Amino acid sequence: MTERHKGIALVTGASRGIGRAVCVRLARDGFEIVAVARSQEDLDALRAEIESGGGACRTIALDLTDGSAIATQLAGLGVSVLVNNAGIGIIKPMMEMSPDEWKTMMDVNVNALYHVTHAVLGGMLSAGSGHVCTIGSISGRSAFVGGAAYCGTKAFVTAWAESLLLEVRDRGVKVSVVAPGGVATEFGGNMPTAADDWKLHAADVAEAVAHVVGTPPGVLVHRLEVRTLYSPPSRGK
Repeated sequence: MTERHKGIALVTGASRGIGRAVCVRLARDGFEIVAVARSQEDLDALRAEIESGGGACRTIALDLTDGSAIATQLAGLGVSVLVNNAGIGIIKPMMEMSPDEWKTMMDVNVNALYHVTHAVLGGMLSAGSGHVCTIGSISGRSAFVGGAAYCGTKAFVTAWAESLLLEVRDRGVKVSVVAPGGVATEFGGNMPTAADDWKLHAADVAEAVAHVVGTPPGVLVHRLEVRTLYSPPSRGK
């Protein structure tokens, strides 16, 4: 590790949207990035961007629904910062959601938190330092029609992260949740349009993550909610 590197930051869902922005932002702060996503092609493009700016990036193409693969490929990395970003949003009424859709949501948004964090947390505890930062959502406390599964998974994030904090804080490991409001990304399979101009950008959320993981050793921002200043067009002026 060069003097420039602060440590290794592992980011899931790194190939696009918030995850990609977080990788670029933390690389600029001097972290060596380990970028995890399903698409190797997208990961290669991210690595090229980071390296062109003088940063360091490794990539791991990984299916986060495969707990065994996660344990094998993430073991022994010596991670300083984990950003649990990967997530999917299947938004539809409960009775229209298939069992497979429900299971996929739980596997990616909930079960992957266990598998990924479990794979790297032991190293943090042994080192007596580290930071687990998970991307939540204001939807975790603000329900909406069609959000039974998605809102439920984000409510889980809040309770899980606070419980984990109480387990590991006295061993030097920080645990945080960054909960954004609406973000103009491809999340949910929808490309951003002009109608999304009022929303946050992925880079805004990345700045929040950089702030949270950049606090001094004795300072913890456990929960940070990030909102756009503007109202949705249908709700305000």
